Amino acid sequence: MADNVIQLKAGQNIPLTGDVLRFSAKASAALDVSALVVAENLRVFDASDFVFYNQPSTGGVALDGDEVSITLAEVRADAKAVLLVVSADPAAPGAGELGPVTASLAENGTVTTEFAIAPAAGEAALICLEVYRRGDAWKVRAVGQGYAGGLPVLLPAHGVEVSGGPDAAAHAPHPAGDRDAIAGPQQAQHPTGAPALEVSHGLERLWMIFEDAARSAAALISARDYAAKRLDEELSAAVSDPATRNTPVAEAKRQEAQRRSDELVAVAEGNHRRDSEHLMRELAEADRLLPPALASWSSPAWEGRAKPSDGIRLGELYAIERGPLRIPYCVPVPLTRPLWIDTEHSAAVVPVVGALLARLLASDPGRRTRIDAIDLTGAFTGLLAPLGPVLNGPPITDHGDISARLQALVDAAELAEMAYNSGAFTPPAEHRVLLAADFPHGYQASDAQRITALTLRGDLIGLSIVIVGSDESESQDGTVAALSQACRHLPTVADTPLFDPWTGSAWQLELDLLPRDPDRAAKLLRSE
Repeated sequence: MADNVIQLKAGQNIPLTGDVLRFSAKASAALDVSALVVAENLRVFDASDFVFYNQPSTGGVALDGDEVSITLAEVRADAKAVLLVVSADPAAPGAGELGPVTASLAENGTVTTEFAIAPAAGEAALICLEVYRRGDAWKVRAVGQGYAGGLPVLLPAHGVEVSGGPDAAAHAPHPAGDRDAIAGPQQAQHPTGAPALEVSHGLERLWMIFEDAARSAAALISARDYAAKRLDEELSAAVSDPATRNTPVAEAKRQEAQRRSDELVAVAEGNHRRDSEHLMRELAEADRLLPPALASWSSPAWEGRAKPSDGIRLGELYAIERGPLRIPYCVPVPLTRPLWIDTEHSAAVVPVVGALLARLLASDPGRRTRIDAIDLTGAFTGLLAPLGPVLNGPPITDHGDISARLQALVDAAELAEMAYNSGAFTPPAEHRVLLAADFPHGYQASDAQRITALTLRGDLIGLSIVIVGSDESESQDGTVAALSQACRHLPTVADTPLFDPWTGSAWQLELDLLPRDPDRAAKLLRSE
C-alpha cells in the first residue's frame, strides 16, 4: 500500500484535487458498484441519475467494468453530490451479506484515498463514499452507511422507486414521485449576498454547517494552544539568564511576549467570531425553510403544510468558552442507529422523549406511523395518552408482556427479510417506532436478543428504535453490552462532552424538549 494513500475513517472528509475520479471496491463477496447523482436533499433528480450496469452513464458519471468514473467538470451543475455504492451481486452464489469492504478512490489515475468498512449488521448494500460540492471545489466524505435490505431499501431512500427484489432494484429504476417532490429544494437569498441557500430535506445542509463550525472551533483551539505554548517558551527565555532576570530588558521581553500572544489570540478569536456570526445567519435563514422535524420549535415550519424530512433534530451543540454559536444536532430517519437516552430515571426524560416522538411523527407525514411502547414504570403515561391513534396497542406496563410484543416486531422483520431473499420485497409503507423504556430492568435476556435482532433487520420494516435506561456499555451481560455499544447515546448529565467527527473538538449537547404548553404539546403529538 502506498504511503501517501489516505486511510479515511467514518465521517472524515478531505478536499479533492483531481479532475477525473475512479471508484472501486474490494470484498470477499461478489460486488456490484453503482452511483447516484443527487440534489441537496440527497435524492435523484430523475431515473437517469442512478448509474448501474443496465444504465451505465449519465452526465460526468459512468460505469466502466467494476469501477465508476466521475469527470467532475461534466457532472450536472445542479447536482450536490455523487453517492458511490456497493451491493451484493444478486447473481453470485450465496449472495447476501457483504462482509468487510475496502473502497478506493483514484484521482487522475492515482489512488489517493481508501476507506475500510466492516459491516456488523448483515448489510447487503453500502454507501461507501460521497463526492460532494463545497462551494466551487469538490470533497470526498467517508460514509459507510449500510442497508440490510440492500438496494430495494437504499434506492427509495434516495428517490429511486423500485418494485420486487434485487433484480428489480437493478433493472427497473424510476423516480419516486413527481419531479417537484424529488428535485424541488426551496431557494432564498442569503442575507450576506452569498449564493442561494438551498434547503429541502435539510439534513445534509445542517451537517455541512456543523462541519464548518467544527473546523472553525478547531482553528481557535489550536491558535489558543499555540499562543499559550509560545508565551510560556518566551517567558522562560526572558528569565533564563540570571544576570538580566530582574532588569528592564527582561521585563520588556516579557511584555513583548505577552503582546504577541494576546495579538495572536485576538486574531484567532476575531476569525472565529466572524465565522460564527456567518453560521448563525445561515442557521436563522435555514430555520425558516427546513421541514418541521429539523426546525426549531419557534420556526414557522410547524404552522405550515407538513413536509417530509430526511432527519430529526435531537438538540443543540455549543461550547460556552467559544461563544454563542449553537449548532442543531441531527440524525437521519428512519434511525440508522438506535437512540439510547442515558438516565437512571425514566420520568426525568419525559420531555426529551416527547420531543423525539413529535419529530419522528413529523418526519414522514405521508406515511402512517405506528408506535410500540414499553413503559414499565408508567413514567410516560401522560405523554403516550394523546398518542393513542398511532399506538400499536396499549403501552406495555407488565414485564410479562414484553417478549410477545418484541417478538411480533421480530417476526415482521424476518418476514420482510424472507420477501427480500425471494425477490418479493417492497419498501415498508409505514414508519414503525419502538420505545423501550426502563431497559434492561424487567426485561429477559431473550428480550435483549430480540432488540438486537431488530437493530440488524429493523430497516426492512421502517423501524426506528429509542431505548431509555442507564448506559449498559460495560454490562456483564455480553448481549446487553453489545446492544448498548451499537447505539447512539444521548447524555442527560451536564458536562458530558460529545466530540465532532471531523476535528475531535468537544461540544456540550442540550437535548431538545417538548414545549411545556399542553395545547402546543398536544398539537405537536398530533392529538388535535
